[in-house]
Amino acid sequence: MGFIEEVRTFLGDYVITRKEDLIPYMNDASYFTGEMPDAVLLPGSAEDVQRIMRLAYKYEVPVVVKGGGSSLTGSSILKGHGVVISMLRMNRIIDVNLNDKCVIVEPGVRLDDLERFLDGYGHFYPPDPASSRSATVGGSISTNAGGLRGVAYGVTKDWVLGLDVVLADGTLVKFGNRTLKRSAGYDMTALMIGSEGTLGVITKAYLKIWPKPERIARILAFFRTIDDAGKAISEIKEHTIPEMAEFMDKISLDSVPEAITYPDGTNYALIVDASGPVETLQRRKDQIESILKRYAIETWSTTDEKEMNRIYLARKGLYASILRLRKNENEYIVIGDIVVPVSELPSTLKEIEKARDGDGVRSALFGHIGDGNIHANIFADLSDEEAMARVNRFMMDMAMIAVKHGGSVSAEHGIGIEKRKLLIEEMRYNDNMRTLDLMKSIKHLFDPKNILNRGNIFEQDAGSDS
Repeated sequence: MGFIEEVRTFLGDYVITRKEDLIPYMNDASYFTGEMPDAVLLPGSAEDVQRIMRLAYKYEVPVVVKGGGSSLTGSSILKGHGVVISMLRMNRIIDVNLNDKCVIVEPGVRLDDLERFLDGYGHFYPPDPASSRSATVGGSISTNAGGLRGVAYGVTKDWVLGLDVVLADGTLVKFGNRTLKRSAGYDMTALMIGSEGTLGVITKAYLKIWPKPERIARILAFFRTIDDAGKAISEIKEHTIPEMAEFMDKISLDSVPEAITYPDGTNYALIVDASGPVETLQRRKDQIESILKRYAIETWSTTDEKEMNRIYLARKGLYASILRLRKNENEYIVIGDIVVPVSELPSTLKEIEKARDGDGVRSALFGHIGDGNIHANIFADLSDEEAMARVNRFMMDMAMIAVKHGGSVSAEHGIGIEKRKLLIEEMRYNDNMRTLDLMKSIKHLFDPKNILNRGNIFEQDAGSDS
């Protein structure tokens, strides 16, 4: 009896092996296509995951852990033979405790479903990546996802209290707990966050939650230059912390004409939220808007839920909207995800625009201006080798611009397979290759047979720098 046959003895029909049913698991939200898995396994409990991993370790079968399939870097597809473990059956919200400010969930819970659940308690879980409709708790932890609320609340690592994890050999370990403070040895929870499924399989998460803002006001501001937008957001942050601070360039704005219209001369727009109790919201909104007006061509604000939602969904859905600007069906979107100190963002964007023109690519620029995160949605014809060479050159140029400004090649999407070379170049530029060696040593300690998400972050051989 082989690996799949043994797994079938306890998973039964939750072992998928028919070719036509396996095809969807060759892809995620990136432009990469992986290998067809030998099988897809859908565990329903931590015990199922333990039994799967014991057998995978015994037979040395590579596994890829998959949540909602919203990875933009190819981190949830197979890079060779092996199986996919889909966590979507493990989607229970186990407990919520408002006094402890904690919710306990399984990894397959969709972020939007968690948002709706917590809304009934007047609370929320702040990390909100644009893919929250499909993204799962487990996947977002694995990439340390951020989102539109990052300027005020930080990213996933700031909201994970503890994790239950199944290791490569099937051992179940518990990292952290549901307390808000803990100083007891190494922070193993933090080590798992952003590890992209290479160190273990998350089976339970203890998440910090927070009361929802009482009221929100949303402000739109339009600018001639990114310098003006950058000066405005810097001054705002000197006086207050906005609930949200997003930027969009003209190409991005052109993709959502039904949601946002802009005045002549606009090259960039900001979406800024003020929040607070009813009695202080107007003052905070006026404070932010008065700063924006000093630098903007025009501003507009609202507290109307329908209007605010229209703008929010336009920004959150930019990836899909920008797809409508493709010149032909062979064009895909390759997404850059860099981050720099907020003070460096205007000069970084100007250098990126110059590199974009020099490399001869077409790209929309938008992102989280409040925390220095820039997304470049690059139009890429996968059938044109010369065009793809220009795209790859721009990705490298953009990444190194970020690094030279004190930033990083990846802000919230992870490394996956797309950014492995960029990670090496970041480490090399900072004379920090020893850190890369330490990361590989940790990987080997947790996964000596290299069966967990093989090829993520590092090449197939975790000891290779190529």
